[in-house]
Amino acid sequence: MAHAHGRGGRYGKGLAALGAAAALAAGAAGTATAEGTEEAATPAGGARYVALGDSYTSGPGIPQQTGGDCARSSVNYPALTAKSLHQTSFKDVSCSGAKTDDMWRAQGDNPPQLNTLGTGTRLVTLGIGGNDIGFGDIIGTCAQLSATDPAGAPCRTKYTEGGADQLTARIAGAAPKVAQVLKDVHKRAPHARVVLVGYPAIMPEDGAGCFPAVPIAAGDVPYLRDTEKKLNTMLLGEARKAGVRFADTYKPTLGHDVCKPAADRWVEGAQPENPAAPFHPNARGEAAMATAVTTAARGR
Repeated sequence: MAHAHGRGGRYGKGLAALGAAAALAAGAAGTATAEGTEEAATPAGGARYVALGDSYTSGPGIPQQTGGDCARSSVNYPALTAKSLHQTSFKDVSCSGAKTDDMWRAQGDNPPQLNTLGTGTRLVTLGIGGNDIGFGDIIGTCAQLSATDPAGAPCRTKYTEGGADQLTARIAGAAPKVAQVLKDVHKRAPHARVVLVGYPAIMPEDGAGCFPAVPIAAGDVPYLRDTEKKLNTMLLGEARKAGVRFADTYKPTLGHDVCKPAADRWVEGAQPENPAAPFHPNARGEAAMATAVTTAARGR
């Protein structure tokens, strides 16, 4: 989710400043690994299961990496969902840095994600929206501001200057874009069951966070947590309007946020201790998301 768009800028400036070594390591994993584990050629009518999405879907930094700049993991939630549902015809086109616009346009050497869909597609999972609100820049900005006022809420102050919350406005602005993607998914894959996937719990559910290990000021922890909840609520609303399923990955990942010890953490912080990109799910996080996605796809 929190990546700068385009080639060579997979990790947003703020995140690069926070976890440069980790980001570079993850980036190297994403580009240096052979592409030999990619899925078989897509059938003419489209793969039966197609995964669309951003970096929270692709799993940057989690071995084994394929997809070049897209940084897809062999154990991301689409791969695990495909296995659980015994999907032999499966195509993961999720890509780090993807915004809703990238469903229709190429990202570097990667064709528009929606091009993978067809009349033969029976399941589509979609994880999108975080980059539309500028999640990477938000985290980077909040981290930089936290040094000036670790006990306060400098980030909230910045984004609510003038009385209106800019991040709430960005979420509202992203809603029609998500709706348009879902509309086009239906059009291109009319026989598919569609699952819109939410984002996992990043910040602790209570308390003031864990500054300086995770450089977010005490008052900004609840602010960022509430912003993410608003994003997930918007996604749930768009899923309902479009008549598609919603996979809630937030509730199942509570208690495994960036402030937990490495062994209990499913989303990494500024300096990942488990293989992952900064502020992104690790392998356990992707596995928990896969369980939620599989349940939603089965209709339970």
